[in-house]
Order: sequence, then structure tokens, then C-alpha cells
Amino acid sequence: MPPRKNKQAVRNGGFPAWGWVLIGLIIGAILMAMATRGGWLPMGRKHNGPQPNPNATVPRGSEPGVADQAAGTKKKSKYDFYSVLPEKEVIIPDAEISRQAKAETQPGNASPADSGGYLLQVGSFPNASDAEAMKAKLALQGFVAEVKPVTIDGHTWNRVRLGPYTSAAKLESAKQRLASAGIKAIALKEH
Repeated sequence: MPPRKNKQAVRNGGFPAWGWVLIGLIIGAILMAMATRGGWLPMGRKHNGPQPNPNATVPRGSEPGVADQAAGTKKKSKYDFYSVLPEKEVIIPDAEISRQAKAETQPGNASPADSGGYLLQVGSFPNASDAEAMKAKLALQGFVAEVKPVTIDGHTWNRVRLGPYTSAAKLESAKQRLASAGIKAIALKEH
């Protein structure tokens, strides 16, 4: 049997374990500091992109930048409910108009209370004079038309419309009169 070593001797003659841990931590911290300062790690790298120019000036008449808008007063939103609403239309197919007109002419059937009114759009023109010419053509046929300018995606359109008509039967009659005069129209639900 080999002689047994004394545990006390190993502890006194060797380096303690906590010392090795402390040395490892110090070496790790030194290597981390060197790697960070040397640019070997992404944390220590400087941004290589474009840098702001502190001497830059804004030319006169240009639009305000993002920072100017955030710092300045808030502008009124371009969204206006009452101007956007007329741009949203519900086109009624001819078959639906005929069906509603027949239902209204049936004895005992009154026009539905929630149906609202109807419009006939005869044209939509980018030029106001073309819209007025169509309005005059309709006047010669006995119709009273209205020209209504609407802005959609930054472009102004002049809509020529007839109505409102309170029933589908009146709408269908007016549409047939227009068709016999060679004028096409689309039926719309009034808002």
C-alpha cells in the first residue's frame, strides 16, 4: 500500500483554488477591455455611416424637416371627414334598380324607409368647362344638373349629377330618358 499523503500538506504547499479563480477573472477582464478598445467586438466599434454636419443650413423656401416638425407646432391633419365622405360612392347595378322599382310599384309595398335617395352621375371631367357643357346638354333635355368639384389624389374632378331621386322608380325613369337621348349615366346611392 502506498503511503498516504497528508491533506494538510497539499493545502499548505499548493496554491488555493480561489486564487486561481481570481486570476482567471482578472485575465478575462483585461482581455475583454483590450478587445473592446481594439474594435474586435461590435460593442466598441464606431458608426462608419454618414455623420451629421453641424454647420449645415436649410435653404430658404424648403419644407421643414422631421426635427423641425417635432419641435414646432403640430399641423392640422390633411384628413377631413366631410371632404373624404363624398369620394366614397356606392354604385347600384341596373338590375338592382329595376328590382327595387318593381317592388315599389307592387300594391301594398311602400318604398323602404332606410333606402335614402338616389343620384345619377352623368359624367366626371377634369376640366370645369367640359362639365358645364354637359350640364347645358342636360338642360336642353329638361334635366336640372349639378356640377360638384371633388379632389381625389390631388386631382380635381367635376362631377355632373342629377337628383336626388326619392324612389327607384323615378331613378329608373330618368335613366331611361337619358339613355333615349344617348347619354349614359350610373346610379349612385345618396349618402
